[in-house]
Amino acid sequence: MKQKINIVTLGCSKNLVDSEVMMGQLKDNYSIRHDSDEDADVIVINTCGFIHDAKEESIDTILRAVELKNEGRAKKVVVTGCLSERYKEELTNEIGGVDGFYGVNDLPEILAELDTDYKKDLIGERVLTTPKHYAYLKVSEGCNRNCSFCAIPLIRGKHVSKTKEELVNEATLLAKKGVKELILIAQDLTWYGIDIYSKRELPDLINLLSEIEGIKWIRLHYTYPANFPVGLLKVMRDSPKVCSYMDMPLQHISSRILRSMKRGLGGEKTESLVQIIRKEVPGIALRSTLIVGYPGETEEEFLELMDFVRRSKFERLGVFTYSPEEDTSAYDLEDDVPEEVKEDRRDRIMMLQQEISFELNKKFIGSTMLVLIDRIEGDTYIGRTEYDSPEVDNEVVINPKGLILNIGEFYNIVITGSDFFDLVGEPA
Repeated sequence: MKQKINIVTLGCSKNLVDSEVMMGQLKDNYSIRHDSDEDADVIVINTCGFIHDAKEESIDTILRAVELKNEGRAKKVVVTGCLSERYKEELTNEIGGVDGFYGVNDLPEILAELDTDYKKDLIGERVLTTPKHYAYLKVSEGCNRNCSFCAIPLIRGKHVSKTKEELVNEATLLAKKGVKELILIAQDLTWYGIDIYSKRELPDLINLLSEIEGIKWIRLHYTYPANFPVGLLKVMRDSPKVCSYMDMPLQHISSRILRSMKRGLGGEKTESLVQIIRKEVPGIALRSTLIVGYPGETEEEFLELMDFVRRSKFERLGVFTYSPEEDTSAYDLEDDVPEEVKEDRRDRIMMLQQEISFELNKKFIGSTMLVLIDRIEGDTYIGRTEYDSPEVDNEVVINPKGLILNIGEFYNIVITGSDFFDLVGEPA
């Protein structure tokens, strides 16, 4: 019998893709589990090292795995991912019982540790951990930006795009497995192709992916506001497969703070970009994330941010409290906003966003929307519209009215009600 291996993934969807690729290489030699509570012969932890809480979770997970090994419930523990890339020496010195610490680009070495040869003919092959009807497509690795608060370029390195041919091949394989929604991810999606083709090629890549049979939705995550390629908006508007949805972390609106953050765009141009996007892609759902409590953020600058949220009426919004990261330029700034003030500011924006979301949701009542069914919970089905990404956004709670709906299929749903963040509906 094959040995059991449990791949534990922490952090973002980009990490998840890395785990899926690793499992694709290991599937012939091991019985694969992902984020399982079952005992396994081998535990591989794909860590996150982005912010303080994520680091703590990663370390706690490593310690639990070592404890299982000491109890005889696992034979080997291997650690990879961002935390291991950034703090390999410290982790090796401070945590015993781990059989190997590896970085984010050490897949062949990890496979060797696990008595498996790296197979180039499996490039593009993955073991999906998402429901089979959607998958993340990582179009590039690393980042060329130098945002003052972000350690990702230190961990993941410079921006490196995959070729169009490689991505079309990977997406075609995913479609053959039943994937209908591609969620394009990168640290900076808009930078795609510039290192290979000497120009930004995201619009052309989208057009190529749109030709793949079986793909119905293409969703864009992690676009960067500075020097945003406005031509991309025409592709979004004209392509029936591209969701009217964009994830663009704006972080703040105060020009002083944006300058300190090294975002490359001031407050006035940031707000202008939001207006341009809404004008060029009518009805688009904009998701953004903000940082509160950045060093030196005054109450006046925070209220400026609140006013921006109030005016912009983002369909989806997340807020993070500032966390100092070693070796970033902001780390040298005095972290002078108390934690309780950071948390209060976060909560105030999220309360405002709750009101905005509630008002926006009410406008859909009585309309019929195309919904992709993700799962069933009890007597209800849970789905998403094109305006919602899995895990992080709103959902549609569906009363089937005695009908049987299929997971991974699209249905026209009449919206009959709403709450702060979700819609309620029934089959048309």
